Amino acid sequence: MDISVVIPLYNEEESLPELYAWIKQVMETNNYTYEVIFVDDGSTDNSWKIIEELQEKNDQIKAIKFRRNYGKSPGLHCGFQRAEGDVIITMDADLQDSPDEIPELYRMITEDKYDLVSGWKKKRYDPISKTIPTKLFNATARMFSGIRLHDFNCGLKAYKKEVIKNIEIYNDMHRYIPYLAKNAGFTQIGEKVVQHQARKYGTTKFGMSRFVNGYLDLITLWFTSKFGKKPMHFFGLWGSVMFLIGFIALIIVLTAKLLSIISGDLRPLVTNSPYFYISLTGMIVGTQLFLAGFLGELISRNSPKRNIYKIEKEL
Repeated sequence: MDISVVIPLYNEEESLPELYAWIKQVMETNNYTYEVIFVDDGSTDNSWKIIEELQEKNDQIKAIKFRRNYGKSPGLHCGFQRAEGDVIITMDADLQDSPDEIPELYRMITEDKYDLVSGWKKKRYDPISKTIPTKLFNATARMFSGIRLHDFNCGLKAYKKEVIKNIEIYNDMHRYIPYLAKNAGFTQIGEKVVQHQARKYGTTKFGMSRFVNGYLDLITLWFTSKFGKKPMHFFGLWGSVMFLIGFIALIIVLTAKLLSIISGDLRPLVTNSPYFYISLTGMIVGTQLFLAGFLGELISRNSPKRNIYKIEKEL
């Protein structure tokens, strides 16, 4: 099979027939063998009913329906597990991503030998309240990841099959799939300017909280990719630094007390010196950090059940 198109969705009943017809036209025009995998993320409208009607008439459609809303990352994870195409295309279901981009994305993977190609919506039809935070978010993601992409969170992407079979998407990590791919050893990451269309139906399903969550997820991903396998490298280092500071402060306190004893002046108390509290705090915090790193080496940071979701139906 040439292409698998994975489409996570939530309450997109108006756009689904038009979106599938558009994808089908592009695929047939280019003689691709393909499948379209819809992942209904617990929609409360008639999205699933429409998918069932489309699937009855089109064998290329596969579909998954979550019992409740989990989020975009679980939808992509389950879609990737079932994808069989040599190239996997992801896009949103709101018609803001154009299926006409598929042939060039497919060519870049198969001929230019990219592992992953991310869309870049250079000209956007979003309000300024969304575009400015998006620019700041992308700038931060570039700095942390070292990947020179302009639009990390663009839903329109193309992947070599090996990529999506070797990465795990959880929580809200769909924003950082290029970073996950890089950490998995896939470094041929490209970018393509894609058309961004104004939303035709409904309203966006994402609020401003996604920017806050996005930064927290980025810090988590950066930390785990850098120290996840060796937490002692982080906690042990800073634990040792804090313990050393505390130990030096302790030497200063004891030296001052010893000098006062030699001079015959026993009045200065050890607890009167600020270095006493620095030494106490430094050695306690240093020991705790060191123990945290040691325990982190002994236990797994990954829950074996973090990517188990309750699927109500599957076609």
